[in-house]
This record gives sequence, structure tokens and C-alpha cells, in this order.
Amino acid sequence: MSINVNKDDFEKWMNRIMERFDKLDGKMGGKEKVRSRINGELLFDNQDLCLMLSVSRRTLQRYRTAGILPYKQTDQKIYYLESDVRKFVEEHLQKPRVSDRRDKTL
Repeated sequence: MSINVNKDDFEKWMNRIMERFDKLDGKMGGKEKVRSRINGELLFDNQDLCLMLSVSRRTLQRYRTAGILPYKQTDQKIYYLESDVRKFVEEHLQKPRVSDRRDKTL
């Protein structure tokens, strides 16, 4: 599955995701979550990704089952490498196209 997105739209979308990262940091206030790392790379858990991508845990499970979102598992806990999340976003998520909806209604 491949989706074509122009560079400007992609950069705007990535900026929105990074803003969500920043908002998540702000919402946590003094309750800083200790971030785990593997070889210096950040690890995210299901809750992190659900909040960042605005999806449910079940949707993350579907992505994992389909093999489009790589993950690591220790005991019962699932983690995602930051680089894998970025690659997933770049390759599989798309900003909704407002112009497509208008074209269909005209």
C-alpha cells in the first residue's frame, strides 16, 4: 500500500505530529514519564502511540497484525521504536484530503 503526498503536505503533517509530542509533554506536567531507550533510541508504549496518533489500542493491534507497524515485546508490554513510528507515519498515514471530498460532492 503506497500513498503519494507532496512534500509540503508531508512536512506540515509531520509538524502536527511533533506538536502533539510537545502537547503530550506539557499535559504530563510534573508527572514526567520515564522514557525507556534502546541504543539511545526512544521507546513508546501503546498509550503513547494512541495519544500521538489519535487511534485506539485495537487499531494499533491491527497495524501490528498486518505487519505495518514493527514492535518489540517484553513480557506483556509492547514497545515501538521511535524510528519505526516515524517510518510508519511517513509510509502509511495520510492527511485527509479536503479537496477530494469537495470533488465528490460537486
